[in-house]
Amino acid sequence: MADELDTSVNVLLGETVTESMTDDLKVISKKLEIINLQLAKRNMVKIKTIRLILIALCAFIVLVFIALTIMQSSYLRWNYNNPELAVAGTILHGFEFVFVRLAPLAFIASVIGIAITYKKR
Repeated sequence: MADELDTSVNVLLGETVTESMTDDLKVISKKLEIINLQLAKRNMVKIKTIRLILIALCAFIVLVFIALTIMQSSYLRWNYNNPELAVAGTILHGFEFVFVRLAPLAFIASVIGIAITYKKR
């Protein structure tokens, strides 16, 4: 009967409800508040980690572009009759070819990611 009326048996029997229920709710709400703060801190740590990874990726891309600019594709002047130089030059050329095309996209995506993580402060 208590379940159908959505009340306790104590109320049906005419007994007064003690304050322990309100105390229990206060304890539960304090515990939930602590859990929410812990989750918020964990989320902030995750966002800061992602931001640092994106900043590191941007720095890496800039450094590789600087290195490629300094090299000025010097591998193109190598003697490709030597098999080792031919393989190394082909690998360098392939890396430069792919990097120059994909790195700007990764850089832009990283900058957007950094901007988004700063908005979530």
